[in-house]
Amino acid sequence: MDLQLRGKRALVTGSTAGIGRAIAGVLAAEGATVLVNGRSAARVDATIDALRRELGGTASLVAAPADLASADGCAGLLRAQPDIDILVNNLGIFEPKAFEHIPDADWMRMFEVNVMSGVRLSRHYLPRMKAAGWGRIVFISSESGLCPPAEMVHYGMSKTAQIAVARGIAETTTGTGVTVNSVLPGPTGTEGVAEFFGQLASQAGVSREDFVERFFREARPTSINRRLAEPAEVAAVVAFVCSPLSSAINGAAVRAEGGVVRCIG
Repeated sequence: MDLQLRGKRALVTGSTAGIGRAIAGVLAAEGATVLVNGRSAARVDATIDALRRELGGTASLVAAPADLASADGCAGLLRAQPDIDILVNNLGIFEPKAFEHIPDADWMRMFEVNVMSGVRLSRHYLPRMKAAGWGRIVFISSESGLCPPAEMVHYGMSKTAQIAVARGIAETTTGTGVTVNSVLPGPTGTEGVAEFFGQLASQAGVSREDFVERFFREARPTSINRRLAEPAEVAAVVAFVCSPLSSAINGAAVRAEGGVVRCIG
């Protein structure tokens, strides 16, 4: 399927690894010019080189290094890249920690990185998209936004906030040709998750595969797929939501979580 993304310019935040890197790859493969973002210029350049080897020399990739966890970092990126067609707010952090041990600083950092980075970028790009008569903003939330996890309540809070922000912004786009949605992945086999599960498996004295099976049996028993998603699986959903073909989808929380969320509403 041609997603009609040729000529579109897309910024994917946090795109040097995991779901973000997969999204950058599929958008570039579909012909979009993709701004690859990460805190380290060297890592951004290495990601671009790797993606070009994977996709071929015709892939259009632009380095957009910036630390978007701060207002100053966002402002610097916006000065360098003032206009885009597609914004994927993928940047995010997670940190399993018992609720009673989460200090104020951790709550504030989780909100600053996961929510405010997307708010700041969307606030800049949304009026420009409206003026152009077309645009896509996508927040990469999580099934944790609907089913807050006991092991990291502050993370769940930030993911719920992203869903609410996306829906609220969408309410301002009536008749503009701009859509704003969130995509909700479930547990996904990113580098960070693989490392985290590997550490827990080692501590428990079991294999990583056995630990993943135990995780779905005990921590995510509602999962229908009962496995970690691949980043590419999530990226395919995001790419469609970014495309002109998704024009009927606006203000939605699109699930790509393997059936973890049991409710149908």
